[in-house]
Amino acid sequence: MTPAISGEPTAPLRIGNASGFYGDRFGALEEMLTGGPLDILTGDYLAELTMLILGRDRLKDPDRGYAKTFLRQLETGLGPAAERGVRIVTNAGGLNPAGLADAVRELSEKVGVPVRVAHVEGDDLLTRGGWPDGTLTANAYLGGGGIAECLRAGAEVVVTGRVTDAALVSGAAAAHFGWRPDDYDRLAGAVIAGHVLECGTQATGGNYSFFGALDVRRPGFPLAEIAADGSSVITKHPGTGGAVTAGTVTAQLLYETTGARYAGPDVTARLDTVRLTEDGPDRVRIDGVRGEAPPPTLKTGLTRLGGWRNEVTFVLTGLDVDLKAQLVREQMESAFAAAGRRPAEVDWHLARTDHPDAASEEEASALLRLVVRDPDQDAVGRVISGAAVELALGSYPGFHVTAPPGKGAPYGVFEAAYVPAGEVPHVAVVPDGRRVEVAPPAATRELVREPDPPLPEPLHHDGTTRRAPLGLVAGARSGDKGGAANVGVWARTEEAWRWLAHELTADRLRTLLPEAAALPVERHVLPNLRALNFVIDGLLGAGVASQARFDPQAKAVGEWLRARHLDIPEVLL
Repeated sequence: MTPAISGEPTAPLRIGNASGFYGDRFGALEEMLTGGPLDILTGDYLAELTMLILGRDRLKDPDRGYAKTFLRQLETGLGPAAERGVRIVTNAGGLNPAGLADAVRELSEKVGVPVRVAHVEGDDLLTRGGWPDGTLTANAYLGGGGIAECLRAGAEVVVTGRVTDAALVSGAAAAHFGWRPDDYDRLAGAVIAGHVLECGTQATGGNYSFFGALDVRRPGFPLAEIAADGSSVITKHPGTGGAVTAGTVTAQLLYETTGARYAGPDVTARLDTVRLTEDGPDRVRIDGVRGEAPPPTLKTGLTRLGGWRNEVTFVLTGLDVDLKAQLVREQMESAFAAAGRRPAEVDWHLARTDHPDAASEEEASALLRLVVRDPDQDAVGRVISGAAVELALGSYPGFHVTAPPGKGAPYGVFEAAYVPAGEVPHVAVVPDGRRVEVAPPAATRELVREPDPPLPEPLHHDGTTRRAPLGLVAGARSGDKGGAANVGVWARTEEAWRWLAHELTADRLRTLLPEAAALPVERHVLPNLRALNFVIDGLLGAGVASQARFDPQAKAVGEWLRARHLDIPEVLL
C-alpha cells in the first residue's frame, strides 16, 4: 500500500466510515473504497452489548474476542485499499486486538496484498482486579494517541480494542496534521467530526425524524473532509443514497451525548460551540468547536452476566381486555406460590394495541408481556414456561401466546467505572513490532456541568394554539448510555426554537413520557444547534443487555416523544 498520510499537511484529510456497529452493512467497506477518493477508512464495531458478546466468545475460545466480520470484509477490501492508498483504522479488535492484527497479516498473505499492520492495546483492565464479582470484561476507553503512533510508523491497517468511537477519526487527523496533545480546539473539532461519522448512515438520513423528504432506501456512508484547523465538512460519495443536511448532522451530534461538555480521553469538546453551515448539496461545514483539557479519569466499561431472563407474551383479543389481563396475572402468581419460588424480578406490561370494532383479528388484540429475571436459571425456566403452557385450556377466552416460552436465557449488565488516566497503559504496537508507550494527558480538567446559557426570547403570538404532535415542529434522536437514555430534540426554525426552549422543560418531558415520571431527568440547552438534550437516568435499568423495557436501547423514545400531543402555537403550524 502507498501511505495516505504524506505530503502537504494543509490539504484536507478525507476520512470515511464503513461501519457503525457489529453487523452493519457488509458491503460498505468495499463501497467506500471504490465510491470516491479517501485517505482513511474507519470502522466502528464496538458497543456496550458487543463487548458482552465478545466476552462470551472469549470464554469459549481465548483466541477469539474480535469482530470476525471485519476479516471477511477485508478479503475483498485489501486490494482496493492498496490500489488507492487508503489506510484502514478500526476498533474491530475488541478484546483481542493483537489476535486480529495477526489474522489480518495471515489474510494479507492469503490474498497476496502486502500490508503493514499495527495494533493498539492496554484498554483491557480485567486482570487489574477490584471489579464486582462476575465481571466478564473491563475495558477503558482509550483516546487516539495510539492510533496516531501507529500511522506515523507507517501502518496501513490499524486495529484497536476499546477506544472511544471518535478516536478513530481524531487519532488519524492528529497523525496527519502533526497536532500536539494540547491542540485542544483542533482535536475537539476532529472529535466532533468523528462523533458524526461513528454511527455510519445515521449521519446521511438513517433513523432521521424527517426521513419522508429524503431517499433513504439505501443511504450512503458518510465521510469528513478535515482541515488543519480542526474544522470539517461532512459529506458522502457522489451518487450514493440518503442526504447530508444540517438536520441529519444535528441529529447525530445529539445522539448518545449529555451536556455541553463532550468528554473524551484526549480532549473535552464543547458541543455548545459547534456551528453548522450548509456548504452545498450534501455538504455541511462544522467549525467553531472549542476544546478543553480532558478529565483526569478514563471511563471503563464493565460487563457481567446479570442472571437469567425469560418472557411470555399473552395475546388478549376482543372485549374485556383488562379483565383478561387480571386473570392471567392472578393465575401466574398462583403458580409461583404453588412452586414455592417467585422470580426475583417480575414485570408485567399491557400494551393496548387493540382497536374497537377491528377489521382484523390482529388489530383487535392487545399484548400482555411478562418478563422475569433471577440469578438462578431454574427460577425462570420450567416455573414460567410450564405455568404459562398449562393455562392453555383454562384461562381467558381466546388464550394464546406469541411464541412458546423457553427455558430462559442469560442476560448481561453494563456498568461504568472511572480509573485515573495515568494508571491505564496505552501502547501502540507498530508494524516492526516495537511497543510505543503513549503518555497520559499532561494537563486535565475536572468535568463539571456547564451552566445553561440564557434562553432565547419567548415566541410572541396571538395565543391561538392547536393540539398537535410535537414532531410537526421538532426532530428528535434518542439512544442509550448504560442504564440511562438520552433524548435530543431540535427545532427546525428559529421561531420554533423560541417556543421549544421554554415549553419543553424536564417536568414537561416527564408529563409527555410517563415512563420517566419518577426518574431523574436532566435538561441541557444547546442554542447553536437550536436543541435540548435530556438524560433520563434509570430508564433502561441495567443497560441494553438486560432488556428492561420494550425498546431496550431507547432507539425510539425520541419518536415516541414527537408523537405526543401538546398545545402548539398556530403560527408554527
